[in-house]
Amino acid sequence: MSKVTYSESVHWKDYLELTKPKVVTLMVLTVVIGMCLATPGIVPLDVLVFGNVGIALSAGSAAVINHVVDRRIDNIMARTHKRPVAEGRIAPAHALLFAFVLGVTGMGILAFLVNPLTAWLTLASLIGYAVVYTSFLKRATPQNIVIGGLAGAAPPLLGWTSVTGQLDGNALLLVLIIFAWTPPHFWALAIHRKKEYARAHIPMLPVTHGEAYTKLHIVLYTVIMILVSVLPFLTGMSGLLYLAGALVLGGRFLYWSIALMRDSRPNAAIKTFKYSITYLMLLFVVLLADHYTTF
Repeated sequence: MSKVTYSESVHWKDYLELTKPKVVTLMVLTVVIGMCLATPGIVPLDVLVFGNVGIALSAGSAAVINHVVDRRIDNIMARTHKRPVAEGRIAPAHALLFAFVLGVTGMGILAFLVNPLTAWLTLASLIGYAVVYTSFLKRATPQNIVIGGLAGAAPPLLGWTSVTGQLDGNALLLVLIIFAWTPPHFWALAIHRKKEYARAHIPMLPVTHGEAYTKLHIVLYTVIMILVSVLPFLTGMSGLLYLAGALVLGGRFLYWSIALMRDSRPNAAIKTFKYSITYLMLLFVVLLADHYTTF
């Protein structure tokens, strides 16, 4: 691999790209829904604004660190080789300084303008993703995404604690849903990008155990995810509208996972991955709709 020469002229869009804005946007959606579910009324405006800004800045900080740590891997993979640090548009030191500023600003907003619990939980999530997962687990075990998925499952909990200032069983259910969703979501992408992960020496499940093994586990985890997704109804947190939505959306996810296992549809891996994003977004929207129609 040739040596990367870092550019002296940087566009603001390069720094924005470092924060993975699309990922952060989806995350903020789950934060907002966590906030709304935590109260039968309207979320206080200051919590809505400062909570989301603080969490988004902190998530952006973790994303920037991910760009720096994974720059060698990103340079190898077609999906990521044009990222700002990998391509040399931003130097790693400058990116880390940017991450520091984002992280400190986000934590400060959460600690002083929201509540300390949310700040500490956000910090734990940032460390879990940027340090534990990106720097260690990703390269250490094919179960990396299962173990490290807990950090990525925190956003609705952070939204909940932003409003209430305390932990709650229903908030943990939201975490559990995303935790169960993460393996089938990410393993579908890993199958699609198997050769690139192999070149980068990343022990993703399809690289270490083969595609057939991974496809079977996608189906199994999808079933677990569907079972977990109905828990809000079983615990009385949500009503029939959510139950119907969860079963329909989950059934479609199961359809794609089985199609992937059987190789019955062209490009099933990437289509399963794309649907998984739609699934999570719609599931939480239905949960929110059910919440307000119930109340």
